[in-house]
Formats: sequence, C-alpha cells, structure tokens
Amino acid sequence: MPLRAVTIVDGAAVAIRDQPDPAPGTGDLLVRVRAAGLNSADLAQVAGRYPPPPGSPVDIPGIELAGEVVAVGAGAFRFAAGDRVMAVVGGGAQAELAVVPEGLAMPVPAGVPWDQAGGFPEAFATAHDALVTQAGLGLGERLLVHGAAGGVGTAAVQLGAACGARVTATVRRADYRDRVAALGARVTVVDPAAFVGAGPYDVVLELVGAPNMEGNVEALAMGGRIAVIGVGAGSVAAIDLRALMGRRGRITASTLRSRSLEEKAMVARRVEAAVVPLLAAGRVHVPVAATFPLEDAAAADERFAAGGKFGKVVLVL
Repeated sequence: MPLRAVTIVDGAAVAIRDQPDPAPGTGDLLVRVRAAGLNSADLAQVAGRYPPPPGSPVDIPGIELAGEVVAVGAGAFRFAAGDRVMAVVGGGAQAELAVVPEGLAMPVPAGVPWDQAGGFPEAFATAHDALVTQAGLGLGERLLVHGAAGGVGTAAVQLGAACGARVTATVRRADYRDRVAALGARVTVVDPAAFVGAGPYDVVLELVGAPNMEGNVEALAMGGRIAVIGVGAGSVAAIDLRALMGRRGRITASTLRSRSLEEKAMVARRVEAAVVPLLAAGRVHVPVAATFPLEDAAAADERFAAGGKFGKVVLVL
C-alpha cells in the first residue's frame, strides 16, 4: 500500500498524496504515526514562510508526532519495534510513516491516549525549555503566561504550577478562563488588559508578541526574566531600556526548530526526565480542542488558523 501523507501543493494548500515509503538511516527510527499535533510552524511552512531544516521533507508538514516504532536503523539502540514514542521533528509528521532521529524520541507512558501523546512534544518541550532552562523558574516565584489557552500556554500553566510557582495567566475569551484556572494550583486568570496591575512577576512567558512588551517590562519584578517564544500579534516592540535596567531584568527569545539535532536531543532528554513522569502520573495533560482524520488535514489547518481554541488541534490516524 502506498504511503499517504499530507502534501503541500500549489505552494499554499495541502492535499493527501501518495509518497515513497521513508527508510530509517543510521541512528533513526521509522515510526507509524498515530497522532500529529498541529502548530503555527506547520501553517507557515505550507504558506512558504518557514522552510524545514535540512534533511526534513520539504513538502510534508508536521513537527510533532506520536506512534509506534516499526523499524530501527543501524546504531539506534534505545527503542525497539512496537515501542510507543513521541517526538518533536524537523518535519514530515503528518504522514502514515515518519523517520525520527532516535535522540529526539521520548517514550509514551502507558495509558496516555494517542491524541494527547501527539499534542505533547512541541507544547511541553517549548514551555519547559523557555520556563526552566532559559528563565530558571523556581519554587514560589511569580509567573505570567500570556495567551494561556493555546497549546504551549496550557502546557506552561501546568508546568508553572508543577514547579511550585504562583501563576497568572492572560486569556482573552472569558468562557475559557475557568478552564485555564483549573489547570493547576495557585493559578489566577485575568483579562489581557489587566495583567500589569496583577503583577509584579519574576518570569513572563510571552506567547503573543510585541503589544505586551512595554507592559511586561513595567510589571517585571527585580531580577525578573522575560522569555519571548511567540510573536503572532507582532514582532517589533519599543521598550524603555532604563526601566529594564532598573529592574535588573533580562529578555531571552528562542525557537526550537532552527536548533541543531544535538541541541534538540538535549531538550528532549530534559523533558523526558522532568515532564514525562508528570504526564505518566496524570499531573499534567494535553487539552485537545479538536481531532481530525488525516484526510481532513485542510479542515484541521482551518480550525487551527481560526484561533479561539482551548489546547491542541491534532490529526489522528
């Protein structure tokens, strides 16, 4: 049977097409995909604005997946055929089969359903890398999460609560605020217009972009850190550097996709050690806003692009 995959056609649309079966290279796993979470990077790739890193399929989108190992390349040793794995990949996740460098793969805990596993890797890896590795979020600190109803936002709220932080989350839709507040202990949800007055904050996770930056600096505690990982509302901001200096503040910014394979593997190991046990214990979960079969990938993209979702949109095969 030919491999079915979501394929970019005409430079700005997707359709299901037959593709050659991929083969695992040295150090790779061949994974039968059971679920693939959608992300803004996928839509940007379809639109021609975000090419995949070298070695990843240029015409098959998808940067996160979960599934079963069906074959192991030479030099791969951690996993065997039949193992359940999940990973952030450079691309190609929206297909029946995908090649995954073994260093990027994490085990899927028993009992975790495929849709949650497929929506876990990118959201929780991005949130953990920004909050813990970069910003050093600590016990008892005050965390602000902007755009907290989306995939990375819901992950960040849960991780902040698990770290023992006091979490303030901004959520534009009033009907989602109770659901975000229920994601963890000591979580307060506010309208985006009110976040400055609810501060100060030791760590700010910026998922919205430029419109919040002036207020982020104003609401920053002494020694506070701002981690920018989303700029959907704009990427150019003016801030008062004297205010940042007076607070001894720090701003970091990053993406995952452009990092080297070795750097991505280190992120995966940190998430596997610190977050996957929380997933296994039910202390964190992946809110799934909607699932779509592979054949309805175009409709899934439309649902994702429409916004206003709570959690993840996931393709389920």
